[in-house]
Amino acid sequence: MLSRDIWEELIEWKNRKHRPLIIKGLRQTGKTFIVREFGKQFYKNTVYVDLRANKTVHAAFEGDFSVDGMVMSISAAIPTARFLPGETLIIFDEIQDCPNARSSLKYWDMDGRYDVIATGSFLGVKGFRKPYVRGIPVGYEEQISMYPLSFHEFLRNSGISEDILKYIRNSFKEHSVIEKTIHESLRSLYYQYLIVGGMPEAVSEFFLKHDLNAVRDIQRRILNSIRDDFGRYKDRDGNDKINETLKLRAEACLDSLPTQLSKEYKKFQYSLVNAKGHSPEKEEGLQYLEDVGLVVRAYNTREIAYPLEGVRIPTEFKVFFIDTGLLVSQMGEEVPLKILSGDISAYKGAIAENMVASALAVSGREIYYFHAPSGSPELDFLFEKDGETTIVECKSSNNRATSMKFVLANPQKYGTHPAMKFSDTNVGTGQGFYTYPLYAIGFIEKNNKSSIIPTIDVSNLKVPDHFQVGAREGNMRR
Repeated sequence: MLSRDIWEELIEWKNRKHRPLIIKGLRQTGKTFIVREFGKQFYKNTVYVDLRANKTVHAAFEGDFSVDGMVMSISAAIPTARFLPGETLIIFDEIQDCPNARSSLKYWDMDGRYDVIATGSFLGVKGFRKPYVRGIPVGYEEQISMYPLSFHEFLRNSGISEDILKYIRNSFKEHSVIEKTIHESLRSLYYQYLIVGGMPEAVSEFFLKHDLNAVRDIQRRILNSIRDDFGRYKDRDGNDKINETLKLRAEACLDSLPTQLSKEYKKFQYSLVNAKGHSPEKEEGLQYLEDVGLVVRAYNTREIAYPLEGVRIPTEFKVFFIDTGLLVSQMGEEVPLKILSGDISAYKGAIAENMVASALAVSGREIYYFHAPSGSPELDFLFEKDGETTIVECKSSNNRATSMKFVLANPQKYGTHPAMKFSDTNVGTGQGFYTYPLYAIGFIEKNNKSSIIPTIDVSNLKVPDHFQVGAREGNMRR
């Protein structure tokens, strides 16, 4: 079993007061496997309900959402199911295929006798949102996203000790040079990761055989499997349908990505999408890729400011694969060999740039970039941290970060911002920025921002002694 960061999140969820949990993410990232293993290790009993494959069980959620009634109906549809209060994990797999099951989470939460985890690969897809006629249980569910393995997870599964990983993380934190032998080893592992990526089946095959041809076959099979579902949606009656036009547009957008990313300026252009229709129609195909979790967008901004969402240009963006290994599998057969030799400059730096984009997205950050109307300066990425906009430059070799240096040297025009450069080098410093090896992006901390407003103690507040309430009320009436 591959070691995954989400495992600790699941343990933390179980050990505190919690609500039903939904795990979202791209297909074949290991959602079903991880929750079933979690059930085996932490519960006396697990009830697994595949809502995509087992349509019969959907009837359990058509009644009044009585937990006892749902338990009885699930037991009838799945004879092996056993429900032990306080000791049972119920897994609703592919919950988007049964909207009423999603609506029922409120009542499982209110009842409290059973823990519930649901998985979903299409929760954001248009056509899977409409059928919730009985409502989405806002306030009665928790959500986390699961992604392909990060480089940090890849390293952990490669056999590198936790002491070495701790040393590396500490070196980045203190901006101290990493010992040469460790640095070169990580650099080689990083090149391997660029080819293998983080899809669990591909990673497992690689560590078992180290056969990159077998890995490439798996990656292409995974992509073909994902493609098979393009255009899938639910009609108003909850029936499976395929929108063939949407499917073709999504496939054409996906096929265009290697070309899109090989340009000097990697802005996504609908004119490069080989499908019928104008940009708004092709946009539906791209949105589908984003909704299923296969790609992520980075938007250009009018200026380098905070917050970035307020200055983004909605019509100007780059599109990246969420998994760099899947991108490489769509490139020429010679690309993996070049990467292993240390040459990742092919496709005009697309591979290194995609790695940074996916790592930032997996860390929970919205990503942006800055490309001035004149074309210069151009900053590869911008993201928000601690109330500031951070500048990121990514170089496939150890090239100079000319644009970033220019921006930092002109604070009166562009403002003052923390900055970092990722390139084929060790840890170091520049004029107003830090430099990191390319593999360092795989160690970026998750953005565990909280949306909870802190409680303010008002119990000791009182009206000052000199304030005359009666007189004040009289003034207000006048």
